[in-house]
Amino acid sequence: MDASRRRFLHSTGGLALGFAVAPGALLGVVDARAGENGLTANAWVHITPQGAVVIACPTSEMGQGILTSLPLLLAEELDADWSRVHPVQAPADAAFINPVHFKSQGVGGSRSLRGYWLPMRLAGAQARRILLVNAAARWSVPVGELATEPGRVVHRSSGRALGYGEIAAFATVPANLPQVTEADLKPRAQWRLIGKDVPRVEVPAKVRGAAVFGIDVQLPGMLYASILRPPVAATPHPQFAPGIGIPPARVDDRAALAIEGVVRVVPLDHGVAVVGTDYWATVLGKRALRVEWQQGAKAERYDSDAVAKDFAAILRDPARKGEMRSAGDPETAFKGAASVVAAEYFNDHVYHAAMEPLNATAWVRGDEVDLWSPTQGQTWSQEVAAKAAGTTPDKVRVHTTLLGGGFGLKTEQLTTAQAVGLAQLMGKPVKVIWSREDDVQQGAYRPLVAQRVEAALAADGRVVGWRHRLVADSVALRARRSQWDSVKGYDVVVMSGAATAYAIPHKLHEYVHEDRGIPLGYWNANGAGFTKFAGESFVDELAAKLGRDPLDLRLELIGTGRGRLVLETVAEMADWRRARSGRGLGLAYYDGGEWACHCAQVAEVSVDRASGAITVHKIWAAVDAGIAVQPAHLGQQIETGIVWGLGAALRERITIKGGVVQQSNFTDYLVTRMYEMPEIEVKLVSGAEAISGGGQIGVAPVAPAIANALARLTGARVRELPMLPERVLAALRTAA
Repeated sequence: MDASRRRFLHSTGGLALGFAVAPGALLGVVDARAGENGLTANAWVHITPQGAVVIACPTSEMGQGILTSLPLLLAEELDADWSRVHPVQAPADAAFINPVHFKSQGVGGSRSLRGYWLPMRLAGAQARRILLVNAAARWSVPVGELATEPGRVVHRSSGRALGYGEIAAFATVPANLPQVTEADLKPRAQWRLIGKDVPRVEVPAKVRGAAVFGIDVQLPGMLYASILRPPVAATPHPQFAPGIGIPPARVDDRAALAIEGVVRVVPLDHGVAVVGTDYWATVLGKRALRVEWQQGAKAERYDSDAVAKDFAAILRDPARKGEMRSAGDPETAFKGAASVVAAEYFNDHVYHAAMEPLNATAWVRGDEVDLWSPTQGQTWSQEVAAKAAGTTPDKVRVHTTLLGGGFGLKTEQLTTAQAVGLAQLMGKPVKVIWSREDDVQQGAYRPLVAQRVEAALAADGRVVGWRHRLVADSVALRARRSQWDSVKGYDVVVMSGAATAYAIPHKLHEYVHEDRGIPLGYWNANGAGFTKFAGESFVDELAAKLGRDPLDLRLELIGTGRGRLVLETVAEMADWRRARSGRGLGLAYYDGGEWACHCAQVAEVSVDRASGAITVHKIWAAVDAGIAVQPAHLGQQIETGIVWGLGAALRERITIKGGVVQQSNFTDYLVTRMYEMPEIEVKLVSGAEAISGGGQIGVAPVAPAIANALARLTGARVRELPMLPERVLAALRTAA
């Protein structure tokens, strides 16, 4: 361990690093915690002589409660007294890599619990074993005679006990570390913490106003920076797809430099930075700049209305082939079908609308970099910062703050590159803050998409074939090129949720890539937010065509298992068979794909036939997450997903003309207001002894459930998101 890293660990109270994890493998310790008393059993846990148990949380707390849920896993196997546990944010280091998240340390795609479920429990079990070994040596008794109770080791035959803090005061880490495997973990029947609800550890600081988000960071002598970007939406990705940005051709900075507090104007390859002694000075300076931008970017030709028409034409063109994934023999199934049913669906771009806009603070001293960032990707932040500073990742210390929302937005690393580059230039700490307008107009949006779904029907009405064709630009090509290359042009982010879970023997899923130059990025639930709108709306259209109840058709198609469980549960919750006067019920189901978390929802809606405005009165959700680490909190996660799905379903949209985003703030990008929220009822069921990801699962079923409810109520089918009043009115006129 080099001297600089040792000083850093000492000054920040950080944890020792270098802990390698593999299922069933030995868990190693590289170094003890520098300058600290007590026991550092491994990279994840340090116990003080006073009995405090400090547990590292490897991923970012962005409102999803992970700063509680992940340390709770380790505390369970350690048999820690939860009241003595102090979760801390882990530094960026290979020790904390998530094995299911691109082999990086970070959070996205509801991968935190799935990725760290085993490593953190193994780490807790190993730390517990080390405590037992030390207690056995102190008492001169066999380890097998000892047991643990919350926060202490006990020798029941003699009545002796030692608190974890007492052991930490004298304990040593054995030269030959105890080997820990899955077989050593507690059986479910012995869990004290997993499956129980405990208060979230970060909430009190938030309530007191003491919580530190990225935008709150303050450092001695710190400067601020605002970045003027071209009006055309062309956000580069500094790590995965550089060169997308539009540089300035000419900069007149005289008026900006005349503003009190502005100290420097810096042209960048994708904008112009105004650096000053306070944030508002940089904002005024940015407004005073006169910049001519280089011309010729592909994005300048982007008009979202025209692109939607282009995509629709491509969707209908059989000569345009895309990348395909299939099961069975769909070509034969469709050729031999008694009839084919088809429908087309469309959706606009949407923006992340995280409450905290993008920001980062950097301090560069020689070849060492400190970065304070509300980031979802610690490894990516470390790599981008190192590249920006011309150093190596091991010289970059990432201090992950709380995030004011993430939703995929804060995997983006442009503010990291901006802050590090400017800090190095200025020789002082620099905080880069994007304004809300910057955040809205220079984001990385969910794709605009055209989709066509087809079903091949046998003479007896059985669904024997399914085709789902989608036309869109790519998220992976910009945000993670290696992922794009590995799947040979089949964008798994965009196509997320397209693979139907229903037991249809012959299926084809096709992605047609159209590169139009607009920055796209990860978004809450990724493609499932629109692919399930198409797929689950289409199931209801099939039911109407066949004269079947939508629930009965789904139950027939799903067979047995977890999908049937959530469908039957939500139907019971909503009293599905009971008619409502002036209101309609709509059903939608999502198997969760890689998240392996099943969710079925029913929406109860009414519509103002004069204005076309939809009112959602209630949404019921039945969820099978397998093992719910914290049940009440999982329920809250489903609720937040429903809030997101509701906004994207009814009115959130980004429109672009000539490459310029037309929305600028929450005045014209309309997120759901509190008075518009329906009543939400969530019920958790368990059909599996497995861990899953539930953070985003609530998003996808919302839009199709609403669309299906509207269709059952009025006969009007809306096939475009968001379901704006004018689109609803058009559908009502068509139905009439």
